[in-house]
Amino acid sequence: MPHPDLPLVAPVAIEPIVVPPRAPVARFRAWLGRHPVAVTVAGSVIVAAALVIGLWGKREDFASALGDASLWVLGVATLLQVIWLVARSEAWHVCVGAAGGDVDRRRLYRASAVGYLGNLFNSHFGMGVRIAALRRSAPIDSPKVSVLVAAEMPIIVIEVALAAICSFTLIGPLGIAWYVPLIFLAVATAIVAGFTRLAHVRQQGFWAGLSVMRGLRSRNIIVGLVVFAVSAQVARNWLVLQGLGVDVSVFDSVALLIGAAVFGLLPVGPTTGVATAVLILGSNGVAVTAAAGALLTATGAAGALCFAGWALVDRIARSRGEGAPAAA
Repeated sequence: MPHPDLPLVAPVAIEPIVVPPRAPVARFRAWLGRHPVAVTVAGSVIVAAALVIGLWGKREDFASALGDASLWVLGVATLLQVIWLVARSEAWHVCVGAAGGDVDRRRLYRASAVGYLGNLFNSHFGMGVRIAALRRSAPIDSPKVSVLVAAEMPIIVIEVALAAICSFTLIGPLGIAWYVPLIFLAVATAIVAGFTRLAHVRQQGFWAGLSVMRGLRSRNIIVGLVVFAVSAQVARNWLVLQGLGVDVSVFDSVALLIGAAVFGLLPVGPTTGVATAVLILGSNGVAVTAAAGALLTATGAAGALCFAGWALVDRIARSRGEGAPAAA
């Protein structure tokens, strides 16, 4: 019984909270995140089918161009790929050390070798494999996963800055306006300045991965290693193209490298090299440039396999060496 002095209050109906369904775009992005392998395979198949259709009428020229490559050209191109892998691994070693890691160079190089095999599938997948391999082999000496992700950013930022500086090489192949490279350069400068500012302002947690950008000496080491690695890739592009009889300049090789870096962000797998070569240098002959792209992909895979082979042999040798005293 309610108290006689209290007013009667009508009960209020509580409406259930209805959670609106996610938008189609959000559901699609979530699906992409859950199925990266399927997305990459589908993208690779689509691009490969488009290339086969486009090259079908020139398949004999394509096969002939592939046969024109000499073994010494392929061998040097593979060696240049290994040099790029080692230089980039050393840059990652410097970044991880600045971020608080205490991983010795051998273990980090072995993890890097496994990860760069994953780059043949997709660049994002390769970075994930590289980080997972390092955390598994050195769980105590390596920083947290989030810090390792951030430690990759200084290398990427410097690569973006170099691409922006050299973006004028895309004016001829892609027909872009003369002022577009200036826009790229301004954006890259802002990105470098922003990351440098963040490295000084925020030094804990995720942002500890940017520590290498705080010191002038460590930053200069990263710049030097990245420039050296990029130069090896440019030389590899030029050598393979010249080996197939394509009259290209160093600037054309730089443009091809920039295009490959942009295409590498897409889930198109091993078809990146051929598609980039046709897009950037197709005016020099679609069949021969497609063959050059295929050989660049093949020598890149061969270099990654050589690096991974060294990592496997080194791991086995170290395991036997560590097990011998214990057995004795």
